[in-house]
Amino acid sequence: MIVFPAIDLKGGEVVRLAEGDMDRATVYGDNPAAQAIIFAEAGAEHLHVVDLDGSFAGRAENREAVEAIVEAFPGYVQLGGGIRDAKAVEGWFELGVARIVMGSAALKDPDFVKDMAREWENGIVVAVDARDGMVATEGWAEVSNVPVRDLARRFEDAGVAALLFTDIGRDGLLKGCNVDATVDLACSVDIPVIASGGVKGLDDIHILSMHADEGIEGVITGRALYEGRLDLATAIAMANR
Repeated sequence: MIVFPAIDLKGGEVVRLAEGDMDRATVYGDNPAAQAIIFAEAGAEHLHVVDLDGSFAGRAENREAVEAIVEAFPGYVQLGGGIRDAKAVEGWFELGVARIVMGSAALKDPDFVKDMAREWENGIVVAVDARDGMVATEGWAEVSNVPVRDLARRFEDAGVAALLFTDIGRDGLLKGCNVDATVDLACSVDIPVIASGGVKGLDDIHILSMHADEGIEGVITGRALYEGRLDLATAIAMANR
């Protein structure tokens, strides 16, 4: 199972939000590239980066920071946040991003996302962000009437690399990952699932890794790392057992 340390960008700084609320941001640093190097030195081979401002604007707002991260990090960078047209997708892949995460576009223009998944083999991840079981979009500011499982199933046989499932109600709050909902989603589709939201310590990593054979590809963790509740090297070792 892959452990993805997260770098969320707001105004060029490394932050974590509480429940996706831009007004509840905690700043953890002003040098995203340096943070990427710290994660690499701890053994991370994958990195999850989100342009939070871009999620709301619908276009790249932290491009300089993302470029610096990609240049500094020796592994694979997975990027999300406001990527909603073919030109943007192509541009990020040309820069060296390994995977693109698409959320709002997946709900509002699924055919476009499927086209991108076919064009960029193993390069597109569909974000399935949930609030009370329903899909949220536009940086989690809007909640749809589409159940999470229904959205996920629309992308079976479309060639997407993975589904990124986030329980918004737990994100950034250190409440523990919603393992039951994550595993339930993984068992209901033929697409690997990445868990996100609420990871608070090694117990979450251990429990999720036990379900790797059921389709859990990885887990994203942010605040637990920044606040010293989770040692990245230990988490990676545990996930690889």
